[in-house]
Formats: sequence, C-alpha cells, structure tokens
Amino acid sequence: MSFKSKGDHSSGSSVSKKWSFLLCLGCFCAGMFFTNRVGTVPQSKGIMRATAMEAEKLKLISESCNLKVKEEKHVSKDIMGEVFKTHHAIHALDKTISNLEMELAAARAAQESLLDSSPLSTDANRAESSRKRRYLMVIGINTAFSSRKRRDSVRATWLPQGEKRKKLEDEKGIIVRFVIGHSATTGGILDRAIEAENQKHGDFLRLDHVEGYLELSAKTKIYFATAVALWDADFYVKVDDDVHINAHVYVFTTLGETLVRHRKKPRVYIGCMKSGPVLSQKGVRYHEPEHWKFGEAGNKYFRHATGQLYAISKDLASYISINQHVLHKYANEDVSLGSWFIGLDVEHIDDRRLCCGTPPDCEWKAQAGNACVASFDWSCSGICKSANRIKEVHRRCGEGENALWSATF
Repeated sequence: MSFKSKGDHSSGSSVSKKWSFLLCLGCFCAGMFFTNRVGTVPQSKGIMRATAMEAEKLKLISESCNLKVKEEKHVSKDIMGEVFKTHHAIHALDKTISNLEMELAAARAAQESLLDSSPLSTDANRAESSRKRRYLMVIGINTAFSSRKRRDSVRATWLPQGEKRKKLEDEKGIIVRFVIGHSATTGGILDRAIEAENQKHGDFLRLDHVEGYLELSAKTKIYFATAVALWDADFYVKVDDDVHINAHVYVFTTLGETLVRHRKKPRVYIGCMKSGPVLSQKGVRYHEPEHWKFGEAGNKYFRHATGQLYAISKDLASYISINQHVLHKYANEDVSLGSWFIGLDVEHIDDRRLCCGTPPDCEWKAQAGNACVASFDWSCSGICKSANRIKEVHRRCGEGENALWSATF
C-alpha cells in the first residue's frame, strides 16, 4: 500500500510541473504580446502628431512663399510700368531735343549769313517777316551764270511773275526761287549781272557758294541748309532750269496728295528713283572717281532720285543742314543726295510722273488723264535746247494758268 501511494504522489507531481511550465510559457507570451501592444500605440500616435505638425509648418511656409511671390509679381509689374514710362519720357525728350537742334542749326545758319554779310542776307531780311509762317514747299531752281535765256524761258512759261508770284506765296504757300551762288571773283561782272537781274525780277536765292559744275553736290547741301533756315515748309524741292514743270499738277496732284498721305511721316524722299551704272572710265560724262567704293566694275549705284527733280521733307532738309560739314560729296549731285539718306529711316517714294518725256510722251499721257508733273529729254538730262523748246512743251503738255489758281487743297 505504501508503495502504491508513493507512486501516485510521484505521478501527480509530474503532471503539475508540466502544467506549471505551460502556464508560465503562456504568461510569458501573453506578457510579450501585451507589452508590444502597449508600446506600439503611443509611438504611432507620436509619429502622427509629428507629421501633423510638420504639415502645418509646410502649409505656413507655402502660404508665406505664395505671398512673397505675389508681392514680387506686383513689384515686378510696378517696375515694368515705371520702365515703360521712363522709356516713353526719354523718347519724347529725345524727339524734343532733336527738333530744338534742328531749329538751332537753322537759326545759326541764318545768323551767320547775316553777320558775314553774304548774299543770303537779302533773302533773310525779306523772309524775316514771314518766318513764323508754315509754307507748303520751297522750290529751288538750280541755275548758272550762263543760263539767262533758260531763266527767261521759265519765267515766260510755268513760273508766275510779279504779283502773281507773291499771290502764289501768300495764298498757296509756295516759294519759288532761282538758286545761284557767286563767282570765283566776288563782286565781279557775273555777280553784278545776277544782282541786276534780281532787282528786276526778285526771284533769286543767293548762296554763299562758289559756282562750278563739279561743285553741284556742295551747292545742293548749301541750298537745303539755306532754304530751311529761311522758310519753314513741309517740303523742299530742287529742279533744274531746263525742265518743264506742270505747275498745277506738280503742286496739287503730286506733292499735295503726298502731303496728305505722308504728313505724319517725318522723313520722305520723292522723285524718279533709279540705279544707274557706276562709270569708272575716265573722260566719260558722269565719271565716278570713287568707283572702287561701289565694288566690282559694272556695279550699279544704290537707289536714288534722278537729279532733274526731287523733293525732301523738312526733317531731311534739317538733317542736311546740321550735318553738312561731314556729309560726303560724290561726283554726281543726285548720287550724293541719295547717299546722305543711307542708314536713315527714310521712305523713298518713286513717282514716274516726275520724269516724263517731252512731246509726244507728255501730250499722250495728258490726253489719257495721267498728266505729267515734269518733262525733259533723258538724252540731254533736261529739255534739249530748252530756251527755244520749253514754250512748245508748255503749250502741248501744260494745263494752263487758270488751273493753278482754281485749285484748292
């Protein structure tokens, strides 16, 4: 019995140890699980809180950046506005200064002519009273000492005389003068002859210039500088004394219409535009000593108005006046004028009515309703034997004196 009891006791003790071990293992696992649960939750909450705070900070930074960007854009717009206003003010000031420089140069030229007692002074005194008036155009007829018969033929055809010329100036705003300088011997017989002719007709503009065929480019510069100093006009015109001008068509059909179309354009150059060959051979007419400047032999000139007749606006005449001492002179006067405008913002107007032929060419065109402004013979660079033939050209191609006085702007 005693042996049996002992065996039973030993068996229960063994079962109790196994259950105790399992119970301990279960408690340990449960403790580990509970510990992980408790430790994980607070850590997750902390991360979420940190993330929320960082998001809030980023939001505040973003709003601050957006505000700065808006402020910078606003400041940028203000700066651009100020830059635009400044640029506009500078442009206006530059234009004002340019106009003042032109007026100053014109006044200085007139003053110098008066102080030097040059032939210009007579016209300066005569024009002083009408200095403030704005004329439509000033027409300068290029002439020479030997061209008395040509001048008389022009006076007998398209150029009004006496009171009619004064009426042309007062009512139509058109100044017309024969343009001539002085001889190499100032006060000599040639100059006295011109003075006597001027006393009779009063239609000369005397230049401070020594006459000579090879000096036409210089004469052209001085003419425009003198004319712009004496008369305030929209256009300044140069024409040769062996060219027939249809006065009514010239004034009211061509330049009149051109003024309406181009009045707001300050730099206009009108004429029959051409581009003739550069003649390098010595001894020929219109030889160009500086032919090498225009490239290879056989090249042509740049586009320019033919020399028989052309017109330029006041700004261009003032430009010539201001820069006359540095403007280069080529052998041919029309080439020189065209070269002075290269590099400038100038509108070239090519009008073929300014270079019609003599009858029957101008007569046919007049009958067709396309009256010519100027007529001459290309072979003679003017009307051949103009002193004898210009009356015939005037009779067959002119529109008559009444057309001039009946026309209105």
